[in-house]
Amino acid sequence: MLASILALISSYGYKAIFILITLENIFPPIPCEIILTFGGFLTTITSLQPVGVVIVATLGSYLGSVILYFMGYLIKINILEQILIYFHFKPNSLENSIRWFKQYGKLSIFAGRLIPIIRSIISLPAGITKMNFFCFSFYTLLGTIIWNSILVYLGILLGNNWIKIHKYVKQYALIISILFLIILIIKKTKRKKT
Repeated sequence: MLASILALISSYGYKAIFILITLENIFPPIPCEIILTFGGFLTTITSLQPVGVVIVATLGSYLGSVILYFMGYLIKINILEQILIYFHFKPNSLENSIRWFKQYGKLSIFAGRLIPIIRSIISLPAGITKMNFFCFSFYTLLGTIIWNSILVYLGILLGNNWIKIHKYVKQYALIISILFLIILIIKKTKRKKT
């Protein structure tokens, strides 16, 4: 699969990045870390531009997120759960993400866009709970631009070593998740004191 992804990006550039990132948002097993760091690396040896890669990746991410938002908005929860299980999510993934979303709202959309796997699934509870679409779009785009920019510029910095990013993303995801939880706990503690 990796070889096919790299071949598509090498041959079709921006179009391939847009399509692959759109699909990655709907089917998380496609690794955006690989797509974007390779895209970043290609900007150092081809006519692709870093800003162009970030823009098409952001548009692809947004389109994928909107599709999932409307799936959540229109499809019954039990059917969504079956779809997620088919794509190897844990049976309670959707229920947990809805609970998390209800508790942290807008912040969960922004922060969720910065955490692998959660980046995709966070759009479903936004749709299920009928979150304001413009608010959803704003926080999705904000988080997505940051995430995509980081990965593209890491690909540029790492050059031929861009492939190494994949193993570091898991560590990054864990650190970001822990920091996010600490921030939420501090916020909750402050609320209780007031």
